[in-house]
Order: sequence, then C-alpha cells, then structure tokens
Amino acid sequence: LGVSIISDRFMSAIEVITSQEREVTVTKKGGVEQKIVVRVWNETVANLTLMALGSSAPEILLSIIEIYAKGFEAGDLGPGTIVGSAAYNLFVIIALCVSVIPAGETRKIKHLNVFFVTATWSVFAYVWLYVILAVISPGVVDVWEGILTFSFFPLTVLTAYIADQRIALHKIPFKKFRLNRNRVIVAAESADIEMDKEPEVELLDDTLEQARRDYALVLRELRKQHPQKSISELEGLAKEQIDNSGPKSRAYYRVMATRSMTGGSMARPRSGSISGGRRPSTTTDDVTKFYFDPATYTVLENIGTFEITVVREGRDVPHPVILEYRTEDGTATAGTDYVGASGTLVFKPGDTQQTIKLQIIDDELFEEDEHFFVHLTDMKVQGQASHPIKLVTPKVAKILILDDDHAGVFAFPEACIDVPESEGVYELPVERSSGARGKIKLAYRTEDGTA
Repeated sequence: LGVSIISDRFMSAIEVITSQEREVTVTKKGGVEQKIVVRVWNETVANLTLMALGSSAPEILLSIIEIYAKGFEAGDLGPGTIVGSAAYNLFVIIALCVSVIPAGETRKIKHLNVFFVTATWSVFAYVWLYVILAVISPGVVDVWEGILTFSFFPLTVLTAYIADQRIALHKIPFKKFRLNRNRVIVAAESADIEMDKEPEVELLDDTLEQARRDYALVLRELRKQHPQKSISELEGLAKEQIDNSGPKSRAYYRVMATRSMTGGSMARPRSGSISGGRRPSTTTDDVTKFYFDPATYTVLENIGTFEITVVREGRDVPHPVILEYRTEDGTATAGTDYVGASGTLVFKPGDTQQTIKLQIIDDELFEEDEHFFVHLTDMKVQGQASHPIKLVTPKVAKILILDDDHAGVFAFPEACIDVPESEGVYELPVERSSGARGKIKLAYRTEDGTA
C-alpha cells in the first residue's frame, strides 16, 4: 500500500505526459488550411511504454527494492508480485471483461492488428521465461539472457507500431479523429498532416458531425431531466457526462483504486463552455488570420439573442479590416426559426475579436433540432498592409438549435404516501410540470413490498 501511494504521483504524471497535444495544420482538398489538435504520443506506443510502466510501477518498485536488498538474489516478494500481477491480468481480468457483457450484446477489439501482435508477444514471454529459467540456466538469469530479454521490449513496441500504422501492408490508414475535453478536433498522429484525399476529409467531417449529434442528444436529455437549470449549468453537466463516459487508461483506474483505499481525493472532470475552449495561439509567422472561434454553437430555442465570435490571430494590422458576413439556412429557416442577418465587422488596430449578434425565434411547436450557418464571405483592408492577411478556416460557423417545447416532467407529489386500510379505492395523483405540450400516455405498474 505504501509503494502504491508513492506510485500514485508517478502514474498521474505519466497520464499527463501521454495526453499532451499540440496544434498542426491540415491542408484539405483545394488548398484550404485548417488547424487541428493532435496527440504527441501515438496511442499504441504510449500504452506499451509509459502507460505500462506507470500502471506497473508498484510491482517494479517492489522487485527493485528486494533485488538490491538481497544482493541480486530472487526473493518471495519481487518476482512473485510481477508474475502474480501478470497472471491476474491474463486470467482474472480477461475473464471478468468477458463475463460482464450483458446478454445479447457484443464487444469488438478496437485495434485488431495490434491485439494479435501483443498477444503473440505475451505468449512468447511466458515461453521465453521458462526456457531461460528451467532449460538454459536453471534458477539463474545470466547477463546475456537479461540483455536479450530486455531487447525484446523495443522490438515489441516497434512491431506493435508497425501493426498500428499498417506499414507492413503497404497501406496508409485514414486518420482517426475525436473531440477532446475542449471540443476540439483531435487526431491520433503527431506529425503535420497533408490531407489531399477526399475520404480523409469526409472521415473528419463525419466524425465531428457525429460528436455534435451525440453532444446535442446528451444536452437534450439533461434538459428533460433538469428543466429548471440554465443553459450554462446544462453545458457543464453535459461535458461532465461525456468526459465520464470516455475510456480511461489502466493507470487511471489504479490511481483511483489507491486513492479510494487511502481516502485520497478522486479526480473530477472540469466543466467548460458548450462551444469549446478558445484555441491557443501558436502563430509565429507574419500572417494575420481571421476566423470563427469556436466554429460550432448549440443553443436552446428560447435563448433569444446570443453572440458568436470572430477572432484575429497573428500580427496586428495598422489599418481597419472589414469582414462581411451572412446567414444561410440549413434545416432551420430564416424568418421562422431564426432572424436572418448580414452585415460587416470592423477590426480596428488593436482589436483581437468581434462578435455577431444573432436572434432565435421561439415558438410553442414541437420541432426536431435544427441548424443554420453563418459565413464570413469577404475581407477588405482599408490601407496598404505590410504583411499577408488571410480569411482562413473555419470561416463558417454552425449553430444548432435545440427545441425547448417539453411534454413535461411527470412525478408523484410525494415519495411515500400513507393510506389507511379502510380507504378501499385510493386515487394516486401524478403531477405534470415544466411543460404541457401534447397528449401523453404513461405506463404504470404495482410492485410488492411487504404487502
């Protein structure tokens, strides 16, 4: 337990290191540039190196302490801890993961190529240990055996990385993208990406669109459960729920288990804005760029008016810069769902951002969630610029409108009601609050307690 407490900090630090991200520039078809955030560490390499080291830190520390204490003689604690942990993972953990899958459901291995490679090396590790400890030099690990055994580790990482990238198949995989906690597009690569193939662009757009739909679904369900909460409170709850539903590493769960046993604080996700955190400026050249930040917004139908932001990144411009904008219908229609708008934004010298005010039209009709767009259409500089000034992606903002016309929240007036036995027939009231749209049918049933 004491070693686990010490390893807690070490594992937390490794979690931070392997989750580091940085911005790179993506070039889409047509030469349009877009910035995305990528993982510095490849997921497979991180899991096999630092993450494995962090999650196994207690066993490794115990083994090192015992080896030095006993003059490089194996004892009962070190090797037993490592082998026992590996055997527990191989048999008990895998058995539990298989047995807890609900009936009728299935689970699939995400990276099948990597699984085959690591599974092969895992089986080989047991066979190799038996050979060097029972066949070649019984009871003794020679220096050459130790060096050769350690050399298998980078070979394992290399072959797993090759399988992950499908280099051996002479194929370049499509880039995989996700959204991080700040709602920013995240890729699993670390190098600059030249996206000159249409399937990659479609994958990026489809993944982002799916994430938007998932987020809107969570927000809509929370709106039904908590109709009295404000949009900012619902945003925080939605982000927390999405963060909690994401996969965690083995090191994370070991840290949480140690903290729960020792009374330590548990990690909590931080709430943020629905439309995502502001991108850090990484511009180091002389180009001045204008774009929407963030490029997606989700609002309730009853929000009334709200603002979206256009920012300037890079060097200041000594002359006023004029940007023209206009709205465009998506599934939402101007005049019915929102007030159409067009106009100009003026960035004076020293200005780093301007806002566009939009208005949503509220009604009492049930509607599916709808969206519309705002385009930055043109840019003019009132004067002679001494450096390049560009209108860059994202120059289209998407606004998703969530319907707030609720059927209501149904509940009993009290959780416990006393009814005398002589009552005969008792009518149990059900209350409807936070909306009364439409005719609703509720199913109900009784259940035995002590009666």
